[in-house]
Amino acid sequence: MSKNEFICDCNTVHGDIVTEVNRQMLDPTVFDRLADFFKVFGDVTRMRILWALGQHELCVCDLANILSMSKSAVSHQLAVLRKADLIRFRKDGKEAYYSLADGHVKNIAETGLEHINE
Repeated sequence: MSKNEFICDCNTVHGDIVTEVNRQMLDPTVFDRLADFFKVFGDVTRMRILWALGQHELCVCDLANILSMSKSAVSHQLAVLRKADLIRFRKDGKEAYYSLADGHVKNIAETGLEHINE
């Protein structure tokens, strides 16, 4: 199959379909926010952190040990994830424990895994 077989060779615009899809399009700023949201998932370290937190609430020391990274490097990635509202933390004395913000975050990771394993 040549790459030209994937190119539409007609000049017909299906106006009713185009109109319907245009009605369902989101505001461009929503697409910007959505793209930014998914960019956070585009980093291997952040995905590993999210996966680990999907298994159990963890502190920075635990995460650093699991990921074989420095606490500083893990803390930097946790800040990115917190800014994106994907994780939350709670203090227990001097320790901070991190967990996923909600079940949606775990579902997104699991759905992605399911898709790549098809």
